[in-house]
Amino acid sequence: MAGFPVDMIAIDPEGPGGPEVLVPVRRPVPAPKDGEVLVKVAAAGVNRPDVLQRLGLYPMPPGAPSIPGLEIAGEIVAAGSGAGRWQVGQQVCALVAGGGYAQYCTVPEGQCLPVPEGLSLVEAASLPETYFTVWSNLFERGYGAPGETALIHGGTSGIGVTAILLCKAFGLTSIVTCGSAEKCAAALALGADHAIDYKAQDFVDEVTAITGGRGVNLVLDMVGGDYLARNVKCLGESGRHVSIAFQRGMTGELDLGAVMRKGLILTGSMLRPRSVEYKSLLADSLAADVWPLFASGGLKAVVDRVFPLEAAADAHRYLESGAHVGKVVLEIPHGQADAA
Repeated sequence: MAGFPVDMIAIDPEGPGGPEVLVPVRRPVPAPKDGEVLVKVAAAGVNRPDVLQRLGLYPMPPGAPSIPGLEIAGEIVAAGSGAGRWQVGQQVCALVAGGGYAQYCTVPEGQCLPVPEGLSLVEAASLPETYFTVWSNLFERGYGAPGETALIHGGTSGIGVTAILLCKAFGLTSIVTCGSAEKCAAALALGADHAIDYKAQDFVDEVTAITGGRGVNLVLDMVGGDYLARNVKCLGESGRHVSIAFQRGMTGELDLGAVMRKGLILTGSMLRPRSVEYKSLLADSLAADVWPLFASGGLKAVVDRVFPLEAAADAHRYLESGAHVGKVVLEIPHGQADAA
């Protein structure tokens, strides 16, 4: 492509392993295909699926680059044939199937969103993965509605913080679980209505007490395993259980009698394998119903720590430590590679 460097700096491990495999390498600058745009990446979010991919436990969908990174923000610098929704020079944030840990990344144009008013590119890069995930699962799949109560595990994770903010913005009561009293305090400060220290308290008993025995309308679960049976106990009549990850295992015991008595719905989804068409419709929904709330102050970006791209290994170590509250972001350098 005329006017662009031949190659770029990226993180592209040769094989699975620990954080030490995340070292900068040179890779060709990708060319946008039909319906895609090329983004000069300023920042990329770091997410749990990136860790799983690094460990060899989360294979890329067909056609996705081996470079990790599921969300980016930056400037559109080129467009493929048929891509006309965005103009060269516009700043966007985007959900991608991979390729975010790099100076340049191609994106289906429908998966781009404008950088919300008042947010930096680093802040914007922290949004797509969790907002696409929480919006689609808590509201579109889980049918969360004003006046309802949701139980959210991992209250200070990127997903948890996003769920807290969206519940507050759309009139749901949020009950979150966290791993310490300090994290419970942080969740409450972000707007959670109730926070349970799962290491010091039984969250089933606490949910029962908080709801006066009625149970919650909705559970957003990223834990799996033995949490399934406990989550079912927390659900009230016509409750919905939405699984989005399985940190404690893909299988768990299920009391079918409770499911039938309460009329429960159990569902779940994975975002990365979904079609471009689905993700584009989801982006349109976010643009219409969610993105305006950043400008009005109803939503905000919560970035815990920013690392340079060359310190991607440290970013993964920090994420895996569980010390973060909100998102971890990589800032992408530019300079010498652009002058190639």
